[in-house]
Amino acid sequence: MGSLLIAVIFLIFISLGLPDSLLGSAWPTMQVDFAVPSSYAGYVSMTISAMTIISALLAPRLIRLVHTKWIVVVSISLTVIGLLGFSFSSAYWMLFLFAVPYGLGAGAIDASINHYVANHYRSNIMNFLHCFYGVGAIISPNIMSLALSYAHWNEGYRWTSYVQIGILAIVLLSLPLWKKNEEIDDSNKAFSDSAGLRETIVQRGVIFTLIAFFSYCAGEATCFLWTASYFAGTRSELSQERIASFGSLIFLGLMLGRLLAGFVSNKLGDRMLIRIGTGVELIGIILVAIPFSSYWVTAAAFILIGIGMGPIYPAIQHMAPSNFGKRYSASVIGLQMASAYVGSTFMPMVFGLLQEHLSIRIMPYYLLAFSLLCISFLEITYRVTKKREALEE
Repeated sequence: MGSLLIAVIFLIFISLGLPDSLLGSAWPTMQVDFAVPSSYAGYVSMTISAMTIISALLAPRLIRLVHTKWIVVVSISLTVIGLLGFSFSSAYWMLFLFAVPYGLGAGAIDASINHYVANHYRSNIMNFLHCFYGVGAIISPNIMSLALSYAHWNEGYRWTSYVQIGILAIVLLSLPLWKKNEEIDDSNKAFSDSAGLRETIVQRGVIFTLIAFFSYCAGEATCFLWTASYFAGTRSELSQERIASFGSLIFLGLMLGRLLAGFVSNKLGDRMLIRIGTGVELIGIILVAIPFSSYWVTAAAFILIGIGMGPIYPAIQHMAPSNFGKRYSASVIGLQMASAYVGSTFMPMVFGLLQEHLSIRIMPYYLLAFSLLCISFLEITYRVTKKREALEE
């Protein structure tokens, strides 16, 4: 029964990945249909992320009130509404209307499952879990590419919603698997006994890890939204279908990075994984900045960026209990999720405005800045939490 529940949780993370990569893949075509500037993708992305921030911050309270399985069911249902709404949108303003359920469906489910896994499973399970997020994020750009080849971008959203409905059906069938933990739910206990957000945010090192998480997700979300547009702006020889499919490159890299990390994370540890991942990411960024004649080299470089990024997000989440203690871990993860979505909300929009006035070619330099910020503040966090442990001893 326990293994079946883990399999269902992995499937839930596929459902989390499905909506995240669609806008970036479809935007070069959507922009033309709606007759708006390319930077306007950032406003839609910002609205989705803002709703996700609200959902993530509400997660601890929601988990005290209802069982996690119902948060999962409601969250996936909300993303289905958002996806179907996008598919029926005939004007740019309509995207903002359906961005509300689109974003609300992600935050609470993400925070609650991350907290549960961080407290109850080893690092490799966390990496494999996020690997499945990458599976979902790879599937949807290819669905969109297929839709652009045979139909229209609207159908890409609609077809993805059908996949999401299928996952929702499996989750509903799996509800009896959650029954065992309904009466004694360690995850809920951890939330009810944990420190509040105000008490947590003043703990040594918390602010630094929030800045690091903000920086990581700023770079990641910029790749999510603008990779396809980068190829559209720098490679005029590519078809719309090929450009849309390249929206999945970063997600392919993320999936591979987390899969590889899952096999070695218990041996290397979270901190070493982050350092190695950052090094690989920096190599990929440098390769993107070099103007190779073949677009396949640039495509491979984006995959390399994703591989490097892959273990960073789950490793930061998994370290929360060991860095700050179980009493603070729930609130730390909630705050991390919120700071992550702040980065995801504003930084892709900022990049959109910058590239509109400068050039899409500034993308690797933008990514470089956030990668260096992330690793710098994580190293500061390690030192501060090490001092805290020494003082407690």
